[in-house]
Amino acid sequence: MNPTEPLSSTATTATLERTVEWVDTDAAGHQHNSAVLRFVEACEAQLFRDLDLPEYFPSAPRVRHEFNYRAKLYFGQRVTTTVVVDKIGRTSMTFSFEVWGEEFDGEPRALAAYGSFVTAHVARGAGAASPWPAELTAKLTARQR
Repeated sequence: MNPTEPLSSTATTATLERTVEWVDTDAAGHQHNSAVLRFVEACEAQLFRDLDLPEYFPSAPRVRHEFNYRAKLYFGQRVTTTVVVDKIGRTSMTFSFEVWGEEFDGEPRALAAYGSFVTAHVARGAGAASPWPAELTAKLTARQR
């Protein structure tokens, strides 16, 4: 996801709104870096709930994360997170995300973080990646049409 370009209307995507809670902040008074990861994972979970694919999570470990932080988020601030499926490979899936801090305390809406992550399909009990199940790829690609 390029934060300067609008998201595709045909992308397999989910958007989730949350409020920054006290537990999401650190001693500096703004979000702890792990809060952005939790916002992104919650949005990813919403995407797969929307697709009725609960079996995704137990078999999709993350193999790569890239986070770019641009602005601070504060306790009580509303946050909008969007996750997009960019690519579905044979055994891996690449996502991009944006986390926006909504207008707060007189400050305008701002991009707080963006980046990407990759998951791999590892079936329960397996020690290596294997192809994604056909049902999963069918539901993901049908939503992109």
